[in-house]
Amino acid sequence: MNEELRRIDVETVHEPLPERTDHDPTVVGVLLAAGGSSRFGERNKLLAEIDGKPLVRRAARTLLDSRVSRVVAVLGHQSSAVQEVLADFDVAFVANDAYEHGLSTSVERGARAAADGDADAAIFLPGDMPFVESATVDLLVDCFAGGVADAAAAAYEGQRGNPVLFGADHFDALCAVDGDVGGKDVLLDDGVLLDTDDAGVVMDIDTQDDLERVR
Repeated sequence: MNEELRRIDVETVHEPLPERTDHDPTVVGVLLAAGGSSRFGERNKLLAEIDGKPLVRRAARTLLDSRVSRVVAVLGHQSSAVQEVLADFDVAFVANDAYEHGLSTSVERGARAAADGDADAAIFLPGDMPFVESATVDLLVDCFAGGVADAAAAAYEGQRGNPVLFGADHFDALCAVDGDVGGKDVLLDDGVLLDTDDAGVVMDIDTQDDLERVR
């Protein structure tokens, strides 16, 4: 359990929303698909398949089937191969040539893409998390749209997971993070945990053993 973050539940998100003064928010789904898969071995784990579908394609479908306004995929390692398995999806692509310097570089590229598109918020989903439900992404959208929080991570049984939402006020901070921690520090400064019944938010594929276990 993450005691650093205030926990909220689904009932809180579904309480009557405050009156909106201008427009429904534009929320960009950012698919983080640039990593080098160092713990997986020689193969790119994002291209490994479960039930005949590459992990990254399953993660992309999670975002596309949700209520995000659009989806951006951040590519780096074996970018051509990853882009090829997503070619028939309505996804924009952003290159991250610095992916070897850690997850923060992909978060920065995604935040800049969201900011350049005048997004009100961005939801970040790692490409190695193939079991997240689209309904969970929608909960994060509702959390932001209802003014419940402008930084929130999906959680399962008190364990912080992914995806994670950040409002536009946090984009500059996300662009300034370093190393392999993504937006963790930004989240801990001003975020909440959104409890869900979606075990997929804490199920990532890092190793061959992880893949065989879920198969």
